[in-house]
Amino acid sequence: MAQVLISPEQATQKVILHNVSWGTYERLLAEHGEGTGTRFTYDRGTLEIMSPSLKHERLNDVIADAFKAVADEMGIDFVGAGSTTFRREDLARGFEPDSCFYIVNADRIRDMDEINLERDPPPDLVIEVDITSPSLPRFPVFAAVGVPEVWRYDGARLQVFRRTGGKYAEMDASAALPGVPGARLTEFVEASKSMKRTAWLGEVRAWVREIDKGDARQA
Repeated sequence: MAQVLISPEQATQKVILHNVSWGTYERLLAEHGEGTGTRFTYDRGTLEIMSPSLKHERLNDVIADAFKAVADEMGIDFVGAGSTTFRREDLARGFEPDSCFYIVNADRIRDMDEINLERDPPPDLVIEVDITSPSLPRFPVFAAVGVPEVWRYDGARLQVFRRTGGKYAEMDASAALPGVPGARLTEFVEASKSMKRTAWLGEVRAWVREIDKGDARQA
């Protein structure tokens, strides 16, 4: 039986299918291919197919850009993996994040064209934009494959979650970007809604430089 969910904006559409075999999930992935924009999440027989709205994608880009800008200013190396398909048949789970990054494991996957979670690490950071109607919970999927940190934006607040003991707990600040609080990340997202991109990126980078100056003064 299929359950169709439509966001309040009537743009993002989600279809949830039950009793879907792993083989069917993989066939659907192959039929859609890469670059279609459709996201698939699979959790032990339940499959969510989502077509994100412009608003969803715009927020995803803003949060990913904020991460990149802060990481660059901090001198943190990373490799972006976008909405790559990650799946493990032995766990019967798979997902396509809104955005994701390798940081600790950047060197391990830098030259890879394909990632196999049975031998390769999961992304160190996943960005999750969840501004639509209730859907298939993705945190249990992220936790099962071992994603260490998730940034979740619900339309009003960006929360930072770290995996602890197989579950996620909300943290005040990111470990992927050490010392950067979730509250500040929320402010970055809100500021992006009323500023030109270049000016906004300038403010994000300037904030990081001010933090660095403060650390230097304290040292």
